[in-house]
Amino acid sequence: MKHNMGKADRIVRSMVGIGLVYAIFSKTVDGTIAVVSGLVAVMMLVTAITGYCPPYGFLGIKTCKCEEHDEEPFPVS
Repeated sequence: MKHNMGKADRIVRSMVGIGLVYAIFSKTVDGTIAVVSGLVAVMMLVTAITGYCPPYGFLGIKTCKCEEHDEEPFPVS
């Protein structure tokens, strides 16, 4: 899978996701806001773990500086 997120981006997303999960479990937020926060937390954590953000791919944004992640697994010649 191609990566389009750099290390700093992944760390920030992880911290935001963990913070939202903490806010939910500590009952700082509740109701509809807790549900929305939970969905955002899951999205942040999944993208941080995989290193791929679908909106970044759609918009052509790339914060990863590594070129080896962009190579096709089976190059077509």
